[in-house]
Amino acid sequence: MRRLALFSAVLLLTGLTVPAEAHRQVRVPGAEYQQLAYLDDLTTTGTVASGHTNPADYAGLTHSGLPQQSGVPGVQIDGYFPDSSRTNTNHGWNHDSQFVIRLPRKWNGGLVVAGSPGVRAQYANDRAISDYVLSLGYAYAATDKGNTGAEFFKDGVRPGDAIVEWNLRTTQLTRAARATVAQYYGRPPREVVAAGISNGGYLVRWQLENHPELYTRGVDLEGTLWTATKNLFTFLPPAIRGYEQQSPALITAAGFDPRSDFLWDYHYAVYWKLTQRIYAAELDPTYVGSEADYDLAQRPQARRAIQRIALTGKIRRPLVTIHGTYDSLLPITQDSDVYAAMARRTGLHSYQRVEAGNHVDGLVDAYPDRLVPLVPLLQRAIRTPS
Repeated sequence: MRRLALFSAVLLLTGLTVPAEAHRQVRVPGAEYQQLAYLDDLTTTGTVASGHTNPADYAGLTHSGLPQQSGVPGVQIDGYFPDSSRTNTNHGWNHDSQFVIRLPRKWNGGLVVAGSPGVRAQYANDRAISDYVLSLGYAYAATDKGNTGAEFFKDGVRPGDAIVEWNLRTTQLTRAARATVAQYYGRPPREVVAAGISNGGYLVRWQLENHPELYTRGVDLEGTLWTATKNLFTFLPPAIRGYEQQSPALITAAGFDPRSDFLWDYHYAVYWKLTQRIYAAELDPTYVGSEADYDLAQRPQARRAIQRIALTGKIRRPLVTIHGTYDSLLPITQDSDVYAAMARRTGLHSYQRVEAGNHVDGLVDAYPDRLVPLVPLLQRAIRTPS
């Protein structure tokens, strides 16, 4: 194996392709199942046609003006770790803890690891993160976090189990991806960057707080904040109540920028009630009231569950956080402003507040004169250490 790894490294340095027989030797540690393919293009320009991504996973997360990369040949490994839940239907596997690892032929020595935003699957970051970092020469790995979809809360026994698994699966993939990269290229990565959007950004924060030994730095775009006193349960119910009572004052009092009011109809219809409902089902499954009436102060069982997933701000590697002032799902004043204050004392946190940025860039196409895309800033932060 050592001879093979050295041979692979020599071929890469000379600009040649690692031979097919080398590909068969690459094994992802801990994987129950894996499929390996050499592809002419690891970016979505190629993988959409070859079937090595799922556009539904990343729909709506980027705007049409985001530059499209192409022409990155290399190896893609798809597979899954042992797991008993079956919410992820990609590849017809009906098996959770699916992952994708991409190994470009021309490697810059780095690795980017991502967890999916929302409750999406492992290809959710393909346009926002994977395409870009592959074009720079980074290896890339992503996980579905161990459960997916609007009923993710059915995975586990105790309140909070599904979200606890998100963190465990990200750690598991990072360890496996580091070993896979070292196995394939013949040397370990010189840099490992944790990167993510929304729930994926939460994972970045948690990883840098709890497993700094695995990463050199991190970038989170509007990471979800979970603390005992600040979380989506403290601002979504009053926002929902304000919308249903036709009271903009209640919505702004919950933390939403009044200038983002043109986004509230959409977010009420698509995000606010659904998000409140499914996370209450995960962290407070005995609650039976309406989304608008939820009161965290009266739900001690929820507060106990939140403690299992809570952030502390005690990052131990450099972290860049980016968040838009028009975020109409996780308002900046209730999320990243709070986390920035928590992490400030470490001296490792850099914070970019972006005027008129929303939670997802897909809406930039609908409001090109009113919204600023954030994914380009995420990409720039991954490329350039703070």
